[in-house]
This record gives sequence, structure tokens and C-alpha cells, in this order.
Amino acid sequence: MTRADRIAALKAAARERVLILDGSWGVMIQRETLTEADFRGDRFKDHPDPLKGNNDLLCLTRPDIVTSLHDAYYAAGADISETNTFSSTAIAQADYALESAVRDLNLAAARLGRESADRWTAKEPHKPRFLAGAIGPLNRTLSISPDVNDPAARAVTFDQVYAAYREQVLALHEGGVDLFLVETIFDTLNAKAALKAILDLEDDGLEPLPIWISGTITDRSGRTLTGQTVEGFWNSVRHAKPFAVGFNCALGAELMRPHIAEMSRIADTLVAAYPNAGLPNAMGQYDEEPHQTAHLLHEWAQEGLVNILGGCCGTTPDHIRHVAEAVAGIKPRAIPERPKALRLSGLEPFELA
Repeated sequence: MTRADRIAALKAAARERVLILDGSWGVMIQRETLTEADFRGDRFKDHPDPLKGNNDLLCLTRPDIVTSLHDAYYAAGADISETNTFSSTAIAQADYALESAVRDLNLAAARLGRESADRWTAKEPHKPRFLAGAIGPLNRTLSISPDVNDPAARAVTFDQVYAAYREQVLALHEGGVDLFLVETIFDTLNAKAALKAILDLEDDGLEPLPIWISGTITDRSGRTLTGQTVEGFWNSVRHAKPFAVGFNCALGAELMRPHIAEMSRIADTLVAAYPNAGLPNAMGQYDEEPHQTAHLLHEWAQEGLVNILGGCCGTTPDHIRHVAEAVAGIKPRAIPERPKALRLSGLEPFELA
């Protein structure tokens, strides 16, 4: 299929059923018990900085592991898998002195995921597989000062964040992703830089791709780390006309539910959610079993709250398999029509009908 055909198939599938995203990559990579040599490979064997833990680098040094994880999630029932590019920006890779490898990281990740998705689509043409270009948050924020004594201080500028995301999205687009997933958003201004980088691709003559926007609610306050409510967050990003919007990470399904219900009420597009496998225990591990996650997400689907479901931290192919089975045959959420109004936001939403 051409990319245009894949995008049409993605939108058609979303009308027919609750789509399934993959689960955690970090927990699965940790299970491989990799060494420094695995992360270095031949290309980076003489790199002066430690590289262990730079999971995105495996797209270049251990592509076999990356391919096997795409395959595992597609086999478990995922319709969509993410590229292994959560931290593949120059700003994030600066921690490893690998800014020069960013384009190659994203190209390799997209091509590995594309090959796996196409292979599974050929194998099961009744269930086409799709590839989302994962665009994670940065380790620098535009909305929070790094200096408690200087509230106006910033570690990075908007132009720098935009440039970092632009380099990433150009390579992901070239590598063959079907949509962009701007995820784990805790700073909406950072996300706006990513969204601008994506939207500007069309001005460069590149084919526009669907955009999925996924924020993260950090605690029981119901706000992002930078203070926005659910509706405030939606009002801030709605201009991008996303294919889907929702939340991931931070909270398990039980605590995330009211925030997804609120997004389901106000968003005139698809709503997506991929929570953690509960809350971490004292050792930082996730104890929620696959059937427990699936039970909670089944309730969301049954109540018509969601269009896309998946898993974040602590979830495995077994979690995704249980979720896929639990929501099979359930109709996806109907997209509401909201009356036209002027809707703005700071930390709180403002609506002028």
C-alpha cells in the first residue's frame, strides 16, 4: 500500500473498532539485560561517553531487538506500533554527546518499524498494521525555570526546541511513518513547538500525516506538570486538528479514568489512552497483571469513552493481548459535535459562546 492508502485504512479502521496501540518499550528492553557493548555496537565502540541506557540507540546497534519488539506487539494484536524514538532529538541525545546521530536514529527506527508493519499487513491483510512516529518530551522545558531564584530563566528557547523537533519529524517522515505521536506531554509549550514542526512539513511540500497528541496528568490534581487542566490542555492544542488526543503514562487506568472521561466529553476527535500498569511499587516496578489492566480498559470501551487503547510503563505484549481481546467487538466512541464557541486557555479553559 502507498502511504495515502495506509492513512485511509487507518481512518477506516478507527471508524469500525477500538484500535490497539503497543505497550512499553522500556520494560521489554530492560528484560534483555543488555551491556554497554550492545549499545555501542561497532559504530560507537570508541565513543567517549557511556551509552548504556540510551534505548533509542538500539535502532542502530541492535536492530534485531527493535524488530522483535515491533513483531511481538503486532502479534499480540496491536494495530499501531511506535518507533523507538522517544528521546531521538538533539536536545535529549546531548546527554550522550550523540547529537550528530539523531537523523540516523530516526531514519533507522522508522524503517525498522515500517518493515515490520508491512510484513504483518501482508500476513494478515484483513488487519493492516500502522506505524506511529514517537515524539517524546524533552529533558528541557520551556515553561519552568531551572533556577528557583530566577523564575524567568530558561534552559532552552522555543526556536531551539522547534529545531530539535523539526530534525526528528523530517527523518521520521522520510523513513515512512503513517502518523506522528507527540506523547507524554507535560509542558504544552514544548508540544506546541513539536506541533509547529509537524505542521510546517506541509509548507515544505511533504505529505501531511495524521497527528496524535497525548498529554500526561502527573498526579491526582488532574493537571499537567505545568498546571493545565484537561480542558485547558485540549484548548491549547486543538488548532493542530489532531487525528486523536488523550493521555498516557503517569497514572494507572484506575486513576486516569476521570481525565479520559473529561477528554471524551470535550474532544471532537478520537480519544486515546494508554495508561501505565498501575502505580509503581516501592522498587519502581509495576505489579498490575494483564487481566487487571484489560478489565479496567474494557470498562472504558464499554462506556464509549475511547477510540484507541494501549499501554505505557510496565505493560508488555501480554497486557496488550489481553486488552485487544477484552475490547474486541466493542464499538468505538462516537465523536461528539460541540457548538461553535471561542475557546481559549491558560492554566484553566475559557469559553465565550
